[in-house]
Amino acid sequence: MEIFSGTSFFFTVSQQSAAIIERFGKFQSIRNAGLQFKLPILDQVAGRVSLKIQQLDVIVETKTSDDVFVKLKVSVQYHILRDKIYEAFYKLENPHDQITSYVFDTVRAEVPKMKIDDVFEKKDDIAIAIKRDLAKAMDDYGYGIVKALVTDIDPATEVKVAMNRINAAEREKLAAEYEAEADRIRIVAKARAEAESKRLQGQGIADQRREIARGLEESVEVLNKVGINSQEASALIVVTQHYDTLQSMGENANSNLILLPNTPDNASNLLTQMVTSFSASAQIGEAMKKQKELKDPKK
Repeated sequence: MEIFSGTSFFFTVSQQSAAIIERFGKFQSIRNAGLQFKLPILDQVAGRVSLKIQQLDVIVETKTSDDVFVKLKVSVQYHILRDKIYEAFYKLENPHDQITSYVFDTVRAEVPKMKIDDVFEKKDDIAIAIKRDLAKAMDDYGYGIVKALVTDIDPATEVKVAMNRINAAEREKLAAEYEAEADRIRIVAKARAEAESKRLQGQGIADQRREIARGLEESVEVLNKVGINSQEASALIVVTQHYDTLQSMGENANSNLILLPNTPDNASNLLTQMVTSFSASAQIGEAMKKQKELKDPKK
């Protein structure tokens, strides 16, 4: 704002801005914020520049190394350097166009080296490259680059659909792998449990048979003490177990028991057959024992 327009001696400069003073069309000085003095008619305010940070959004379309067309939105934050206001005002006609050109050049030099997935993963690297190239180029024109940001990456529609399909397929594959692993763990655990159950069951059966054998041995010893030999004792034990079994079956109300004709003669025949079987077994055992002793005299 100028006081006493046309022939005014004073003018004001706003905060965060600077005024360029020319005398007879030639650069005279730079005036900063506040009330300023100039010579009427001789000096003129050629222009004013803002020293605030400004932002320029640039959209660049390019192609990746795997032939995918993609649009990148780059936001560049810049400002005029206080010690280079002269260069910013006189050297560069349109800073927006200049910055846009450098952004296009850098993006189209970096992105074609990458695959589409790498563009998303390395967008910060692209932003760093843009800032580096811009700062080097724009410094000569009096502009400083505060920040360069890749704010959006937009591939072609069909590419986004394909990427979503790939992502969904990868997740389904991962879910299937987890489910298969869970099934494997369940099968292994079940097999181990069954194996342990069978082992314990076998151990129980072995223990049961061992105790039965020990009980039979003790019973035979008791009968031997009262004058009953081993063969007769064994036959008696077998008959006793036979009748115990019949009694146990008869105690169950839901069982059907069929008894064959059972007379004293039949019982006597059963006992005789058992005694004969035990006698034959004993004779065979003795014969095998003698044969073994003949083969191995040392024992």
